Amino acid sequence: MNIADPFDALALAREAAIADASNGDFVGELVSIEIEEERIATYLFEAGLPGYGGWRWAVTVAKLDDESPATLCDVVLLPGPTSLIAPEWVPYKDRILPGDVGVGDIVPTSADDERLVPGFLALPGEEELEAVQLWELGLTRARTLSIIGRDQASKRWYEGDRGPNTPLAQLAPAPCASCGFFIPIAGSLRSAFGVCSNAISPEDARVVSVDHGCGAHSEVLVVPE
Repeated sequence: MNIADPFDALALAREAAIADASNGDFVGELVSIEIEEERIATYLFEAGLPGYGGWRWAVTVAKLDDESPATLCDVVLLPGPTSLIAPEWVPYKDRILPGDVGVGDIVPTSADDERLVPGFLALPGEEELEAVQLWELGLTRARTLSIIGRDQASKRWYEGDRGPNTPLAQLAPAPCASCGFFIPIAGSLRSAFGVCSNAISPEDARVVSVDHGCGAHSEVLVVPE
C-alpha cells in the first residue's frame, strides 16, 4: 500500500514503535498517516502483540517548519475498529445488585448518596423525638433517608413481589391492612407499608404494602361443621 508521507518520517516512526514494543515482530504494516494539525502527524502501524488483535501502534511526530526534520512526540498502543476491548468501567456503587452482599462483605455508602440526608434533617415523625431535640441530645443517626430515598424504596416495594399486583395478592381474601398479623411500620411510610408477623404466611417478617395480601389472612376463619 502506497501512502503519502508528507513528513518523510516513516522510518523514524517505525523505529520508535519497534523500540517501544521491544520486538520488531510486534510492529506490522503501516495502516495510515493521519495529519492532525499542520505540523503534527500520527503514523498507525498494525500491532502484532499476542492478545492485541486489531490494535495499532500510534506514533506521533511533529515538524517545526518545512525544512526541519520530524521529531518524535509520543508512542502509544491504541485499539482499532475491530479490537476487543474491556467494557467501560462502572463504579462499584452502580454495579452492586440485590443479593450481591454476603456474609462479611462491606459495602461503603458514598458521602453524597442522594438517598440520605444528615440526621438532623429527618422528616417530622421519623423519630420518637423531634429532629431538633435529637440533634441537641446527640441521639440522632448520622444520616437518615431523604425524600428521594423514601420515594425509591416505596416504588421498589410497591412494584415488587409484596405489592398489590402479584398473583398472591390478587387472589387473597382480604388486604393486609385488615389483617391482625399486619404491623404498620413507623414514620412517613406507615400509611402504605407494614410487616407481616404470621408464621405460616409466605410474607412472614417481610415488608408488605397495605393492599398486598395472602391466603393466611387473620379473618379467614374455619366454619364449624
